[in-house]
Amino acid sequence: MNDSHIGLHGDPCADHFARYLRGERDASDHTIAGYLMDIRQFVRYGWGDDACPPYPWKTADRFAARKFVVDVQKIGSAPATTSRKLSSLRSFYKFLLREEYVDSNPFSGLPLPKKGRHLPKFLSVREVNRLLEAPGAYWERNKKRAEGHRRVWDEYAWRRDVAILEVLYGTGIRVSELTSLSENRIDLLSGVLSVRGKGKKVRLCPLGRPASRELDQALHAREPIWTAMGKAGKPPYVLLNRTGGRLTTRSIERLMKKYLTEAGLDPSLSPHTLRHSFATHLLDAGADLRCVQELLGHSSLSTTQIYTHVSVERLKEVYDEAHPRA
Repeated sequence: MNDSHIGLHGDPCADHFARYLRGERDASDHTIAGYLMDIRQFVRYGWGDDACPPYPWKTADRFAARKFVVDVQKIGSAPATTSRKLSSLRSFYKFLLREEYVDSNPFSGLPLPKKGRHLPKFLSVREVNRLLEAPGAYWERNKKRAEGHRRVWDEYAWRRDVAILEVLYGTGIRVSELTSLSENRIDLLSGVLSVRGKGKKVRLCPLGRPASRELDQALHAREPIWTAMGKAGKPPYVLLNRTGGRLTTRSIERLMKKYLTEAGLDPSLSPHTLRHSFATHLLDAGADLRCVQELLGHSSLSTTQIYTHVSVERLKEVYDEAHPRA
């Protein structure tokens, strides 16, 4: 990974910290980039945009650390974002202290901002069904204009998009976990996905019959597309884009917006809404909280418990609508 794009390349402390994260912590490139982005922001606040490495890390005191946190909050950052930046800088200076680059950790002991409790948005079962039917309606309406290779592609895109929505809702996996899924981690016979989640932890996710069926059809529909592109061998990715490359999370966000609009639902909702819907519907049906935690890949039960609050809110809505003395 090249760190130069965030302006820290050439600083021995930052370079050493990146090697530590990669080698000792086994952090992903995405995680390392997040740490370095937060550290770079502190550099800009502390020493300006024109500052060049090596940076005077030792000169940063507790006042500078507190001012950075306050300034981050002033620009409107959410409490969760501010907490992440504070944690990044605290970990960085803890490492610098361990390696004797600095004499103290100015971020140690600074309180994390209080997080407001925001209940996740989710779709009702009826709304999910409308969304799952949207790709069929969309491509049925547009296929009349398609000919030749375009018709072959449209057939694949339809199958692929239905599979994406079915798998996201049927398993509750993250979009990033879906786009990075390799075919050898799919067991359609048993109806199970082996998913590599956050922290590189692997978990098993039941697929369900509709998701298994649609994913199987999407995998079969890849072959004529791959051949039409003049490609040899087996397609390397589960989900293909128009050039034969891997479908990205951004592409899935765009197609989700398209199908939400088709279904007459809020187009501002993200694919993560299907993960929220998955968890909420399981708990509404009486699923054990710890089982839902395992299915979602949450390391902490407290993260999963937010969905119990969602279910309680739904119960309140039903009560208000139905009870004569509500």
